[in-house]
Amino acid sequence: MERLSELKEEIRAAYDREALHTLVKDVQLVNVYSGEIVTTNIGIKNGRVVTISSSLPKSAPAAVIDGEHSYAIPGLIDAHVHIETTLLTPPALAEVIVPRGTTTMLIDPMEISNVAGLDGLLAFIEGIDRLPYRIFIEVSSRVPTAPGLETTGGALGVEETERLLDLNVAVSLGELDPAKIDTLSDEHLLKIIAAHRRGKIANGHAIGLAGKTLQAYATAGLNDDHECVTFEELQERLALGMGVMVREGSSERNVEALISGIVKHGTDTRNLMFCTDDKHTSDIRSEGHINYNVNRAIELGLEPMDAIRMATVNTAQHFRIEHLLGSISPGRYADFILTPSIDHIEPQRVFVNGEVVAEEGRLVVGVPHIDYPETLRHTVKLHHNLVDDDFTIPSSGESIRARVIDLIPGQIVNNAIEGTLNVEDGVISPDIEHDVLPMFCVERYGKNGNIGRGLIHGFGLKRGAIAGSVSHDHHNIVVVGLDKHDMRVAVESLVESQGGFVVVSDGAVEAILPLPLCGLMSEEETETVDRDLAAVRDAAHALGCSLDTPFMALSFVSLPTVPALGVTDLGLIDVANHKIVPLSLN
Repeated sequence: MERLSELKEEIRAAYDREALHTLVKDVQLVNVYSGEIVTTNIGIKNGRVVTISSSLPKSAPAAVIDGEHSYAIPGLIDAHVHIETTLLTPPALAEVIVPRGTTTMLIDPMEISNVAGLDGLLAFIEGIDRLPYRIFIEVSSRVPTAPGLETTGGALGVEETERLLDLNVAVSLGELDPAKIDTLSDEHLLKIIAAHRRGKIANGHAIGLAGKTLQAYATAGLNDDHECVTFEELQERLALGMGVMVREGSSERNVEALISGIVKHGTDTRNLMFCTDDKHTSDIRSEGHINYNVNRAIELGLEPMDAIRMATVNTAQHFRIEHLLGSISPGRYADFILTPSIDHIEPQRVFVNGEVVAEEGRLVVGVPHIDYPETLRHTVKLHHNLVDDDFTIPSSGESIRARVIDLIPGQIVNNAIEGTLNVEDGVISPDIEHDVLPMFCVERYGKNGNIGRGLIHGFGLKRGAIAGSVSHDHHNIVVVGLDKHDMRVAVESLVESQGGFVVVSDGAVEAILPLPLCGLMSEEETETVDRDLAAVRDAAHALGCSLDTPFMALSFVSLPTVPALGVTDLGLIDVANHKIVPLSLN
């Protein structure tokens, strides 16, 4: 009955029969419903907005904060993010995102679910209600992502998914890839039905779909997509009633192309949102978070009100949580930003539950300590000891015509190309001149010892090896390099550190970022993580890698659901046809 008592207090405060807890006076409130900007005061009780009024209350509030005629904007919402790929735990992440105006994260925790299953996920989200920002869950729909094509540490079936959907913090079924619809998978269709029965939406992952295949996907009840790369893709999805999340992560840069098309064509923005999907904290620190998406959209010509709506109320409406957040209006949580301009969002103060949680770019409240169980810190283990020859690709003859993954800078999709490589002493040789290198995916749960093999174009390494345990969505260890011994050392170093990113040259570790929590995250301070991430990036560049974010690119090349090819521990995957294919085209 506690909530009933609080609600009565809030109603009395709205009537001015009871004192407010906080009055934030003299703000220019950005009304995302009417499109107006009005000078007013914001009255807060029990962490919720109860009054928007130009007149002052009769009863003296417990606290009065001068808004100094700043613009008051609803707290920004990240519509879709895999929080694990920030490389930080939720408490540590607060210091990075909250000062930039993000007050709500809608997370699809498929990474930790694939590593540690239901128990690991429940342990991971324990205590999120004590954070100085909000987390809602998009219940992971594909754990594993590609059954039969990869080895994972955990699995979420229909029963586990329904249990998670029943949580109050669950707002949707997480992204579901087209293969599950194309194959009419009972398990995944039942998960969609389970979400809809609970009045919750189902998120999409409609990468590369068009025409009849996209319509079949929408027919299945998938409500949105965050994989649009071209404006034409965005248009087609909007026309079918799907929402579109405009993404800007570390390696997936879609804002410029999509917003430019929206501005040019005058596209209605009501069903558009912003997300990061996957973004390292160092990139958030250097350029921003959702505020970056908003600011860049405004720079590209989108009206500030439309850009702000995309980051706030549009998302809240889409996920059916508009009654809680997304606007500064009575009954909603008092989560908002004060900024001197709406043409460029630079939060001076950030409020969550009516309290100032960040000021002048700095978090000003403490974050809770969450004591994660030891089982989440010991997830990287090999089935057997490795030898250097595990990191060779055997072949016969003098040369081989082979399938090659061709990286596309700034995107997670790749091209399938052909390459002809020399074979020496029964082993495929790297082609440094044409930048075609061997890559391996090593099973890291100690279940079977599988090692998948492939070839990749686009990393640019001239020597050594780089490896990581963050590899979507199975999170086995992926390594790319020229020297078999360096690759073995890289993998063994990650086992010793219980995960992370590493650069090896001449048999020695040049730089390493340990990520011991499920092989995905660090529990260190953000400055330490950023420093170590910069060190491994610099070390990779010193080996010749030309990619801006080599480890983000590395994390996606083994994804068996993003076209055209991926390498898992079971081998080379033809994504479009959902099957393992031979490397050789001979």
